[in-house]
Amino acid sequence: MSIVYEINRGINRPIEFKGLKAQYIWWLGGGLGILLVLFSIGYLAGVHLYVCIAITGILGCGLFSQVYRLSHKYGEHGLMKAVAYKQVPSAICCYSRLLFTTLRSK
Repeated sequence: MSIVYEINRGINRPIEFKGLKAQYIWWLGGGLGILLVLFSIGYLAGVHLYVCIAITGILGCGLFSQVYRLSHKYGEHGLMKAVAYKQVPSAICCYSRLLFTTLRSK
């Protein structure tokens, strides 16, 4: 009697759903949740139904296009790397030699 083991080829791969990678899936879900809340607030505030649908549809198309653009441009970790790179200073200035000339005593 032989045992057959299945090979899982998806190990250590990023989560991907219809072209969206990793954290962009969460961003799209959060944006859609916010759009749902905005639609319900507008409807309960008395805004006409077709106006609510039109505004939500336009904002939804913008959300989808922006999230897909970021996903294709930066990939899985690229956006975090780009944000981190912007926080690195271009130069470190030291106008005093005091830091290098004093001895530390422990």
